[in-house]
Amino acid sequence: MKFCRFKSGNQSKIGLLGEKVIDLSPILPDDMAGLIARFDRALPAIHSYLEKSPSVFDLNSVTLLPPIWPPKKILCSGINYHGHFHENPKAVLPQSPFFFNKLSNSVIGPGDAIIKPLETKQLDYEVELAIVIGRKMHRTPPEDVMPSIFGYTILNDVSARDVQFTDNQITLGKNFDTFAPIGPCITTSDEIPNPNNITLRTTVNDQLLQDGSTSDWVYTIPELLSALTKVMTLDPGDIVTTGTPAGVGYFQKPQIFLVPGDVVHLEIEGIGVLSNPVTGTGA
Repeated sequence: MKFCRFKSGNQSKIGLLGEKVIDLSPILPDDMAGLIARFDRALPAIHSYLEKSPSVFDLNSVTLLPPIWPPKKILCSGINYHGHFHENPKAVLPQSPFFFNKLSNSVIGPGDAIIKPLETKQLDYEVELAIVIGRKMHRTPPEDVMPSIFGYTILNDVSARDVQFTDNQITLGKNFDTFAPIGPCITTSDEIPNPNNITLRTTVNDQLLQDGSTSDWVYTIPELLSALTKVMTLDPGDIVTTGTPAGVGYFQKPQIFLVPGDVVHLEIEGIGVLSNPVTGTGA
């Protein structure tokens, strides 16, 4: 299943994403984290509802929203692809999984504009496979990680490189408003049984810039999440990303940075496409 959030009129709802959007609002409130937490109990009602000719919407008649709102935690894995490590001459391969956070102010949905702030001339993209936690996790051993995953989505780890690389300001460089597009849906884990070998691509204005595979990971999902849960409890609906492959704009030759008028398309096998235009700041 591919769960999404969407707006029809003035109402936000949960639905199933396909060629059209199936409206689940008659049986589910707009609470994706709540649905995830009680998914085993909700699934029979969803199946029963789908057998009764539910309402559907054409994609062009609705607005897709961030699949989880508001996200409680978003943790991003850094330097987790060998290719991305090798393209960065200053990078140090982490001896254990490395994380930073994205904040809720940065979250936008499919089709929303990434706003280039005045403070950067080096606006960059990063396609990331994002894990959506399904069960509370605390000091979870690697062998118990995969059953605790609800599904997967796409996150664009938009970065202001000149801010990020000045005094190692990772939090500031990655958390301007609109710097975390997420979507278009959450694909449940049963539809991606082997996340260790799926393709990820980024195109900007139809130019292919990232073309990688999760088979290039430094740390696998069990290793990432097991390490993270030794520090903090992960709750249903939390989002943890898995790094980005080679090809980010900062390390292109010549460098490629996003400017107003660009359109960024991120595609991950089994999930879909997350597209966002770039505009200038109104400040």
